[in-house]
Amino acid sequence: MELEKGRVFIFDTTLRDGEQSPGFSMNLNEKLRFARQLEKLGVDIIEAGFPVASDGDFASVQQIAGEIRGAQIAALARTNLADIDRAWEAIKDAANPRIHTFISSSDIHLELQLKKTRSQVLKEACAAVEHARNYTKNVEFSPMDATRTDRSYLCEIVEAVIGAGASTVNIPDTVGYAVPDEFGELIGYLFENVKNIDDAIISVHCHDDLGMAVANSLSGLRHGARQVECAINGIGERAGNTSLEEIVMALETRKDILKLHTNIKTKHIYHTSRLLIDITGIPVQPNKAIVGTNAFAHESGIHQDGLIKDKTTYEIMTPRSVGVSETNIVLGKHSGRHAVKEHIKNMGYSLTDEDIGKVFKRFKELADVKKEIFDEDIEAIISDDIFRIPDKYKLLYLNVVSGNAAIPTATVRMEVDGEVAQDANFGVGPVDATFATIKKITKTGHHLLKYAVNAITGGTDAQGVVTVQLKYNEHTVVGRGADPDVLVASAKAYINALNRLESLKADRKG
Repeated sequence: MELEKGRVFIFDTTLRDGEQSPGFSMNLNEKLRFARQLEKLGVDIIEAGFPVASDGDFASVQQIAGEIRGAQIAALARTNLADIDRAWEAIKDAANPRIHTFISSSDIHLELQLKKTRSQVLKEACAAVEHARNYTKNVEFSPMDATRTDRSYLCEIVEAVIGAGASTVNIPDTVGYAVPDEFGELIGYLFENVKNIDDAIISVHCHDDLGMAVANSLSGLRHGARQVECAINGIGERAGNTSLEEIVMALETRKDILKLHTNIKTKHIYHTSRLLIDITGIPVQPNKAIVGTNAFAHESGIHQDGLIKDKTTYEIMTPRSVGVSETNIVLGKHSGRHAVKEHIKNMGYSLTDEDIGKVFKRFKELADVKKEIFDEDIEAIISDDIFRIPDKYKLLYLNVVSGNAAIPTATVRMEVDGEVAQDANFGVGPVDATFATIKKITKTGHHLLKYAVNAITGGTDAQGVVTVQLKYNEHTVVGRGADPDVLVASAKAYINALNRLESLKADRKG
């Protein structure tokens, strides 16, 4: 297959492999919002979901396929022909649809899970690719658990599916078992022993169970692979997938050795990472490569001295190259609407004038209680006021009495389906009392899995961001709330989680 020299295709699976990991579930509107950002980032292929998994997954893949025009839209399907039919039904309106079908190839999976022989799996894989080709020439095949598959059999199945019409063959390190030299050598072995390998693009999909997903992916690229399957912030099953931001910036920063490139617009990386955090409520660790809060922070005196003299002494890439502003413009109560609008635009948001008006109003309210407004404050306002899902529950009023000589008591006034309700309750502390009152008003009793508080910025007047995780049957949802008052932020987060549960229930019914 003729390819642009040195071009690496970026296949983003945040909405599929990433979203199916615990705690990262998204509703339809959130998936669509994130897909738009991936399109803006410049990813080549968006794996939008697994349509046969649920009606909700089907609907989200279908809507993404109907709207996103700047990237290929892939849908996952087992080699089951009904899966493939369902996948095509979801993506048929895409500008460039791709069917991604898979079946295990390792003896471990064949014997212990599938209870099938190698010849049965080979026949099923080819039949699936041929069936998918009836819909589109853009067909990808993955032999799951490839790194633990007998090499001669792996060559046989790769050659067969290419012969059946697969335009991309993905080699997954499904359980994160490989080490870099081993994985790269495996890709090289395929290029040496599969006769028709030049008729397809070879892809890599590495998991991070041993912390080597990015290193394994790079090794695969150096041995001839030209597509990387990855996810924003490295999210995914178990320890996660290859991190998109890390693989892209490794290729960008070390062009001198790797001599490869992508079409990713790197200035949108940081905002894409922040958007995923905002949607899921799950942050990355401060020392996370590329997008962590400490990624471009320097505290050591020796480092600071070097940076003052020349930034290349301790920075191998600029913050601006990934969308982190080197000069954090601080806004305050005297800032005008135009300045706020321009700053929001520079942060990577595209908002309507009506939305800008809502943000500006909240900005002014916050500026009355905070001396300085930072980017993180603006992000919290946008998340709360613009992109929050339709509310069944809404907080109107909160008053909490607490202290070492008082029984913690919370009085809450809420709107439930448009009707105002008010009640009070006790707790072992102010947060417990607040949550107990909300439960009483909403007549809910979901199990609280997680409660976390973080300050958005420094200073005692910083906004607090609260993350709440609730369990509903086999599902978990995350709610977030931001406010200078941590108790108000807590109430907002809990109510946001309840609203997300209602949205989840509606998606399931739909």
